[in-house]
Amino acid sequence: MRTLIRRSPKPAKADPAPSRWAWRMQRLMLTPGFRLALRAGVPFGLAMLIGTIYLSDESRRGAIIQVIEDTRTSIQDRPEFMVELMAIDGAEDALALQIREAVPLDLPKSSFKLDLPQIRATITALHGVRQASVRVRPGGVLQVDVTPRVPAAIWRRTEGLALIDESGAHVRDVGSRLDHPELPLIAGRGASRHVPEALQLMRAAAPLGSRLRGVVRIGERRWDVVLDREQRIMLPEADPVQALERVIALEGAQEVLSRDVAAVDMRLASRPTVRMNEEATREWWHIRQLSGQ
Repeated sequence: MRTLIRRSPKPAKADPAPSRWAWRMQRLMLTPGFRLALRAGVPFGLAMLIGTIYLSDESRRGAIIQVIEDTRTSIQDRPEFMVELMAIDGAEDALALQIREAVPLDLPKSSFKLDLPQIRATITALHGVRQASVRVRPGGVLQVDVTPRVPAAIWRRTEGLALIDESGAHVRDVGSRLDHPELPLIAGRGASRHVPEALQLMRAAAPLGSRLRGVVRIGERRWDVVLDREQRIMLPEADPVQALERVIALEGAQEVLSRDVAAVDMRLASRPTVRMNEEATREWWHIRQLSGQ
């Protein structure tokens, strides 16, 4: 006999698989780049947005800049960072005064406000300075160590007399030759570019003693050695020292330069020439005329 009680159908079993969108989200959360963007990118973007909105006000930007400037100034102007004086070593009084005039510092001044490379470049640009180093020494001292240029000769030029070193660099102007009688005298256009050769000639001419006046660059090619009584030794372009030594040897043997000679021409090594002065030439012609009568 069939029962008349109606039984409800069994409910369908739920599918444990996630939906398509849930599956995609789970896969996305497993991506390292996406997780990094959530942890860092989102906070950074929010911070940038808030900062941009906050700094869009000009008065707020000015207040922040002023706080930064005040903080930096308070640190830079601390006593331990202040430079009280400048010390110069290696330079004589005149050069040291020139350096102080070229670098006028309003001391005391913070070491953070000193442009040391620029100060060094300014000092090195001075004629009398070969090298220079600049540093801030403990105790608030700006230390300047100078290697000065050593004058090697006096150069006579159209602008006047000047001291130059062995490289031909200008050291300083001088008013008179007598201010530095111990230095050799060179002259002529382009002579400063050949100072080592000029000094070799002066050393080779040392046996001439006080008769030596100096050397002159001729045509920017060669040298003339100038003696007293307006005598000249005209040297060749090549091997001038060797030619000068030949003239000095000739002077020792025959006293050529002690005679009435205006110039000894050594420009042609194979044919040295001696030119007499005008008075000796006139006397020679007079003797020839008398002998011809």
